[in-house]
Amino acid sequence: MKKLFVSMAVVAMGWMMASCAGNSKGGANEETVELSGAGATFPLPFYNMSFEGFATQTGNTVSYGGIGSGGGVRNLKDGIVDFAGSDAFLSDEEMKDMQPVVHIPTCMGAVVMAYNLPEVKALNLSGEVIADIFAGNIKKWNDPKIVALNAGTQMPDKEIIPAYRSDGSGTTFVFTDYLTKVSQNWKDKYGSGKNVDFPVGLAAKGNPGVAGVIAQTPYSIGYIGSEYAFAQNIPYASVQNARGEMVKPSTESISAAASGEMPQDTRCSITNADAAGAYPISCFTWLIIYKEQNYAGRTEQEAKVTLDLLQYMLSDSIQKTTTTVHYAPLPEKAVKLSLENLKQVTFDGKNVIK
Repeated sequence: MKKLFVSMAVVAMGWMMASCAGNSKGGANEETVELSGAGATFPLPFYNMSFEGFATQTGNTVSYGGIGSGGGVRNLKDGIVDFAGSDAFLSDEEMKDMQPVVHIPTCMGAVVMAYNLPEVKALNLSGEVIADIFAGNIKKWNDPKIVALNAGTQMPDKEIIPAYRSDGSGTTFVFTDYLTKVSQNWKDKYGSGKNVDFPVGLAAKGNPGVAGVIAQTPYSIGYIGSEYAFAQNIPYASVQNARGEMVKPSTESISAAASGEMPQDTRCSITNADAAGAYPISCFTWLIIYKEQNYAGRTEQEAKVTLDLLQYMLSDSIQKTTTTVHYAPLPEKAVKLSLENLKQVTFDGKNVIK
């Protein structure tokens, strides 16, 4: 049964990629498959590049709708996609309402504190200060707590305009997960999650939406995936890590955050990592699939191609491309665990990978 696409934009992308590859499911070559996914906007540049490469190499096309992590998980629960993209791993409570799933990390990235301060060339922030800004407790850029972190810089006497995500977002989860670790006040009043009731600021949809608000709004600050700050040339702050170091996001500082242990199911948070040189708002991003692939009329060939795609994204050659679009490659332990977990995926109770 041919699946419903998550949006007309996804349909258009699917047709475009199918045309480039030369075949699509139901065409001259019945062996080719058209996969569909939806979810996180944070890894979109890496996913678009990888999916295009997979289509060129195999003839199997992949359409993906960047609708936010929450939307992607809902589409997986509704059985209308082959996989969901999420910057937040599913909690035990969330998984109670679903058939068993497998989390496959695809790359690492950072949530950066992007800002628009015309008078300021470089900005230092701490977790406590960031939490107070988004809680509305620090209202001006020349607040003494900000001034103390930025010696020698004349901070403007201007109101701070926070920007945050309006949609269910893994980026929001990563950001608020970090805030709960560095601010007891934030933990007690607001907590963490894909949707959080921010008390102040401007809301926008998706990483591109928040990036756009910051670029167009002087004296604003917001949390976005690092790629969007790089792509739009938006300045971003250095953030004090658990060891007291001021660290900018980079391939090296993101990788340093993943130096600890990782569970077999790969579900773990690396925010506020206690490691030298670690950028404190670093994260994994995952593709999530059902452990049993026979659902919603899917075929065994679709299941096989889904696993082919995931193995392709875990390969050394593709992981090396992460840095070209401002992400960091997975550590070896994450790749090893993921390949082991894919061996447990079944179709009609039989392992897809023989």
